[in-house]
Amino acid sequence: MTLINIKINGKELQVEEGTTVLQAAKKVGIEIPTLCYMNLHDLGINHNPGGCRICVVEVEGRRNLAPSCVTKVWEGMEVKTHTMRVLNARKTVMELILSDHPFECLTCAKNGTCDLQKLAQDLGVREIHYQGEQSTYKEDNSPAIIRDMDKCIMCRRCETMCNEVQTCGVLSGINRGFEAVVAPAFEQDLVQSPCTFCGQCVAVCPTGALTEQDHTNKVIRALADPSKTVIVQTAPAVRVALGEEFGMEPGTIVTGKMVAALRRLGFDKVFDTDFAADLTIMEEGTELLGRLSKFLKGDKDVKLPILTSCCPGWVNFFEHQFPEMKDIPSTAKSPQQMFGAIAKTYMAEKMNVKREDLVVVSVMPCLAKKYESQREEFAVNGNPDVDFSISTRELAHLIKQSIGDIKELPDEDFDNLMGQSTGAAVIFGNTGGVIEAACRTAYEVYTEKKLEKVEFEQLRGFEGVRSAEVDFDGLKLNIGIAHGLGNARKLLESIKKGESHFHAIEIMACPGGCIGGGGQPLHHGNIEILKARAAALYKEDEGKEIRKSHENPEIIQLYKEFLGQPMSEKAHHLLHTEYFDKKKKIYIEK
Repeated sequence: MTLINIKINGKELQVEEGTTVLQAAKKVGIEIPTLCYMNLHDLGINHNPGGCRICVVEVEGRRNLAPSCVTKVWEGMEVKTHTMRVLNARKTVMELILSDHPFECLTCAKNGTCDLQKLAQDLGVREIHYQGEQSTYKEDNSPAIIRDMDKCIMCRRCETMCNEVQTCGVLSGINRGFEAVVAPAFEQDLVQSPCTFCGQCVAVCPTGALTEQDHTNKVIRALADPSKTVIVQTAPAVRVALGEEFGMEPGTIVTGKMVAALRRLGFDKVFDTDFAADLTIMEEGTELLGRLSKFLKGDKDVKLPILTSCCPGWVNFFEHQFPEMKDIPSTAKSPQQMFGAIAKTYMAEKMNVKREDLVVVSVMPCLAKKYESQREEFAVNGNPDVDFSISTRELAHLIKQSIGDIKELPDEDFDNLMGQSTGAAVIFGNTGGVIEAACRTAYEVYTEKKLEKVEFEQLRGFEGVRSAEVDFDGLKLNIGIAHGLGNARKLLESIKKGESHFHAIEIMACPGGCIGGGGQPLHHGNIEILKARAAALYKEDEGKEIRKSHENPEIIQLYKEFLGQPMSEKAHHLLHTEYFDKKKKIYIEK
């Protein structure tokens, strides 16, 4: 690679040809403010916006100011990043943006975490010299995401995530001039679009234009109601990211402190979604072996590859984009919904609580879980299996309001009956984790031999699409794995064309899997943060006494006392679901 000699603020350095001024400045510790820019190189996306002009710099020999995020270096280039001319231009751009922005900072969901707010403060903006009409749009309230386009600054980060990373094609810039806005086609609401509610758009929005549907006030009301028994379940990815909201390093495991905090918030019982992840493996693994058995016997109508179904963003994706393939994924519900179904039947009976008086709250890394919990098929006579789902960020805000911090809290354990889990369940939060957990159990069930080495290293990694072979004592299983919906599309297209050689495929909607979910503390595309979270989950798995789902004593007890066996009639009724052609539904609604 050719090296280029440049000078930034008097500092001489060498950078690779093709490097932008913004990237070069970061190499020498010079921070240039940005709004529309995102570093997506680790996700294989070359994101070159250059629209907001907040990142402009002076380049010697160039008459006008240059946007540093798209301007590439050349030999001998001299750059000045913070001259008075540059500062004046940035301040002017900021004032122009704010002139068409609501002054609702105190009541905005992003107050205190808003990039626009922080940048205005950093630039010392104290008054707006440009006054005029402000654009207004209707507010879009979906089950998971709120769109308040009055706060949109047209940075188009969300559009990049939706179209280039996730390939959902929901958001794009529409209209012109003063009426321009980022929205679904024809400015329809998200529920009428192919939106998967993965929340990756929310995770990158620099303002309050895109926020999650906040359920914390509903949870507070439930906790304050003496007639309700309120229990909570926590997903595996939450425990390795929550600490970041309290100043801890990415990947810090805070399982025990999280449990202690939830008890102090007033939850009657604190359970682990990992229990339901083990339950998912029992059902999904049995389904996998059932299909493989038919395939090996020559059944040409068997649906392979089987696709995992734990991720509601992914489920929404294939229902919208590939509805003709809706009979291929496993029918197993997600761990969140399995937990709710068992809690409001088996657990409610054990606790002697009526279904309608039991409130089930989930803490999830994912915004699609909010939508999933409100799907009609996951309710009994209108009463949902999971009443409210809050994100990792929402839990952090709730803890800060009530307790303050978690650092000094003692480590406490989950409650029994639905709180014990295995290492296999813990790694559900990582890309490749679900299929690895399934292999640990499926191997022993199929071969009737003990699996001595439980780690399937070949299933781990951060490549967007990867494949591996797993040997079930002579039976060679071809496994496919994808994370990020853009990568999922590649695998689905290969299945559609009849090119797939896989027996099973795991798909997760978000980069890195649940650890990179739309409800997690913001990672701004930093792959090292995701890797730290992933390593922490593998570490927790290694520290578990039991590391195979079928060996979980509480799972064994559940089947013995209540379900009978995996894929039984009762298990099928409570733990399995069906999928729908959402493309047809949208067409009808139009």
